[in-house]
Amino acid sequence: MSHHQSKTICQEHEANFETLKNAFLNNEVCLMDCIEKETNQHVAVICTISRSGQQFNFTPFAKFFNGNPYEMLTSPMEYDQSL
Repeated sequence: MSHHQSKTICQEHEANFETLKNAFLNNEVCLMDCIEKETNQHVAVICTISRSGQQFNFTPFAKFFNGNPYEMLTSPMEYDQSL
C-alpha cells in the first residue's frame, strides 16, 4: 500500500477491509444478488457469513460494479500527479 494520503479511505473502511480479508481466509463469505433500494436495480454483493445457532447472518461489505470499472473510475495515478 502506498503512503499516499487517501481522501476517502477512513479507519472504518480499513477495519471493514480487515474483517473481509479474515472472512475470506475462513471461507465465511458469499456472493448475493441484492436489490439496491435507491435504484431498485439488482447488484452483486460480497457478504460475510456468521452463524447464531441454526440461523445464518449475512453482512454486506462490498458491491460489484455493473459495467466496466476502468471506464467508470479515475485512479489516483491519473488524478494525483504527485505520486
